[in-house]
Amino acid sequence: MGRAEYKVKGGKLIKVQLTTRNKRIEKIKITGDFFLHPEEIIENIERSLEGCMLNEHELSSRIETVMRDKQAVSLGVSLEDFARCIMMAGEKDG
Repeated sequence: MGRAEYKVKGGKLIKVQLTTRNKRIEKIKITGDFFLHPEEIIENIERSLEGCMLNEHELSSRIETVMRDKQAVSLGVSLEDFARCIMMAGEKDG
């Protein structure tokens, strides 16, 4: 299982745990001290990333799609911050 923590500029923390197979995400859990509204959007993001290639651009794109479709708002972190932390965790899985 790959794990990573990423402290974004401004002090918010993102934590990611994931498992991969053939550079694709099988399972992922995203936690931290950031704010998303509505709160349950994180579960939608996690589901959307299952099967996704470990590619920072593709990760950002999928997260952006979910956020836009659900009219969600993120405070203290960017979509790119999530993607960066996911990539860091992916590099440690194996």
